[in-house]
Amino acid sequence: SEAADVLGLMHYMEVLRLFTAVELVPATSDENVTVTDTEFSSVPVRLYLPRRAPGGLRRAVLYFHGGGCYDFMARRISNELNAVVVSVNYRLAPPHHFPVQFEDVYSVTKFFLQSKVLSQYGVDPARVCVAGDSAGGNLAAAVAQQLLEDPEVQTQLRAQVLIYPALQALDLELPSYRDNAHKPVLPRSLMVRFWSEYLSSEPALREAMASNRHVPAQASELWHFVNWSVWLPEHVTRAHRPGTPAWAGEELARRHPGLLDPRASPLLATEARLRRLPPALVLTCEHDVLRDDGLMYVGRLRAAGVPVTHHHARDAFHGAITFLAGPLELALGHRLLNTCLGWLQENL
Repeated sequence: SEAADVLGLMHYMEVLRLFTAVELVPATSDENVTVTDTEFSSVPVRLYLPRRAPGGLRRAVLYFHGGGCYDFMARRISNELNAVVVSVNYRLAPPHHFPVQFEDVYSVTKFFLQSKVLSQYGVDPARVCVAGDSAGGNLAAAVAQQLLEDPEVQTQLRAQVLIYPALQALDLELPSYRDNAHKPVLPRSLMVRFWSEYLSSEPALREAMASNRHVPAQASELWHFVNWSVWLPEHVTRAHRPGTPAWAGEELARRHPGLLDPRASPLLATEARLRRLPPALVLTCEHDVLRDDGLMYVGRLRAAGVPVTHHHARDAFHGAITFLAGPLELALGHRLLNTCLGWLQENL
């Protein structure tokens, strides 16, 4: 990816997307699930409808992927939970930047939560959840927060499932960023590139984020939301010493307001907003730069009184839940998915 980018052959992010493209499969139904490609609110979605009799109104899961095609996972969720699954094919960076991705998944969620749409698919309005992994976990958390502020939405979520989510772009030197800076599948350099491309393709932003000098001093009041010395457990922090934030000038934040937007960084939400959220499952992995994003959100949700189930996989790495089939199939991936399915069986 770096070589192609330097040579001007293809954008770095476009090369990475070629790797996820190999996972793309056509919308093919099987004996358990009917699969169709359609659009909700002009956004492409893949719809999974169980074939067996519902025995009443069904559950529903709006799934926001982490950047690829998760057909196998969506089929299992639909079949094992007897649930309607909506997998959203939101626009990716580049060429699209925040807030396009959020707007895509939010508009689909808002459309689906309409009474007439829920009725059309036989969905119980009291049993709908959002779920997502990595970038999709970011979107799921942001959507769950935004729905609380929308007077047009009458149906509220029952639950949220956040799988190793990316939840903040203020501090890219958390202990987990340091501990896992050079580990696969997501080294720090790649995560920095993902964050910068999500907000902008401007090289100056990428360089500032790489040195963790991208947040203006005027945003200092937000820092306590991501203060890892407060929100992380001692066994994570004891090997690290917190430093003083290296404040940047105002210009970057002025050009890229998404830097300080809770829709991009859900960890920046106030406690008053968090306390109204539905119960959550947060899954984190030890060998993951995003480990501490999830850990801090668990701490903040619990402090706000939100029921949270935290599953920490000490033997897992970022992206592990996607290793479910083919030559890269891992027992670990199935174990993590089973954890999510078990929680949804009990809480959705």
